[in-house]
Amino acid sequence: MKKFAIFGNPVEHSKSPNMHNNTFKKLGFDGEYFKIHLEDGSKLKDTFLSQGLSGANITVPHKEEALKASDYLDEFAKKVGAVNTLVLKNGKLYGYNTDAPGFLKSIKKFIDIESILILGAGGTVQSTSSILKDEGYEVFILNRSAPRLEKFIEQGFECFTFDNFTPKNFDLIVNMTSAGLKDENLPAPKEILDTVLPTAKAAIDIIYGKDTPFLKLAKSYNLPTADGSEMLIQQGVLAFDYFTEHQFDLNIVEEFMREGLFKS
Repeated sequence: MKKFAIFGNPVEHSKSPNMHNNTFKKLGFDGEYFKIHLEDGSKLKDTFLSQGLSGANITVPHKEEALKASDYLDEFAKKVGAVNTLVLKNGKLYGYNTDAPGFLKSIKKFIDIESILILGAGGTVQSTSSILKDEGYEVFILNRSAPRLEKFIEQGFECFTFDNFTPKNFDLIVNMTSAGLKDENLPAPKEILDTVLPTAKAAIDIIYGKDTPFLKLAKSYNLPTADGSEMLIQQGVLAFDYFTEHQFDLNIVEEFMREGLFKS
């Protein structure tokens, strides 16, 4: 049996095992998938190897550590500087990023989206901002503090901190921070959100399975909203494809992933 896991801190909330294990079972693939709570990201590679894993997904806050742990990177992961999927091949760790294409596919349901304000500046933002920009979206980034924004500014993104934010009309507001995951915090000051949400066309929180304070606030302005479930499914399909060496029809994989998520 091949073993797979998701690493994170926190990781208890993760539904990835439900999706992958359901899909393994339905497809007759001899695999199991479980959670590993990892506090020290520098121990990611050693833990992966000591657990005898064939592959893993990486969630917050270890996506940049997963990049360092990789012996080989695919071109997109190298470009964006963040890895969320690791696969063991011939004793070497190969790093991929399925977050960004998963997110891109998940926002197609919202029409007439041209400008996007992303809240946060972590590993998920690194990958998604890049692919969104490549797809022609106008991307803006708002983060609490300035240091993490430097790399985005170097890449040509217009960035703001809470202190220097200039309100504009953004079509889509996306929370990519962990605010609201284990608490009732907003990802940015309410006075800032109250200036951008009324003119937006939609709002997304990549946290899934919870009506977060951010989503509640967006709904108070009658905005269409989505949590991170669709992104989770889409990135999971791509990760599963890497785990199983492209053996299965991805439409069928998506069907079983979706079933595993929503029946759990």
